[in-house]
Amino acid sequence: MIQRVDSAAVEVDGETVGAVDGEGLLVLLGVTHDDGAEQVERISRKICELRLLDGERSVLDAGAGVLIVSQFTLYGDTRKGRRPSWSAAAPGPVAEPLVDAVVDAVRGRGVEVATGRFGAQMRVSLTNDGPFTVIVEA
Repeated sequence: MIQRVDSAAVEVDGETVGAVDGEGLLVLLGVTHDDGAEQVERISRKICELRLLDGERSVLDAGAGVLIVSQFTLYGDTRKGRRPSWSAAAPGPVAEPLVDAVVDAVRGRGVEVATGRFGAQMRVSLTNDGPFTVIVEA
């Protein structure tokens, strides 16, 4: 899920571990079991090239930053009962290297990237510009 923001930050234990100040994107990144190198390439390209910022600009066009936060709960299934099932989310040992690969790929395109901390209890704050939120399937 990608949100256009005026600012965004993520805290762990009261410490800001990643932030985007000014125009940019907050990416909440979920990984499922069959994701791999192909999805890493596609999603990193989308993060960099989608024209989501004002004036139909990409983060590459604008020189804007991106905050990437891993979020397994995006794959929560609420169709049955009162408790979500997380079975569609990839386990940490599978997901963490793919999240890191997306971060590396976006940085490799020259975009400034901040991150959360994988597996930590995080507090994410943002000022959504628009509001503007899109779901991107890779």
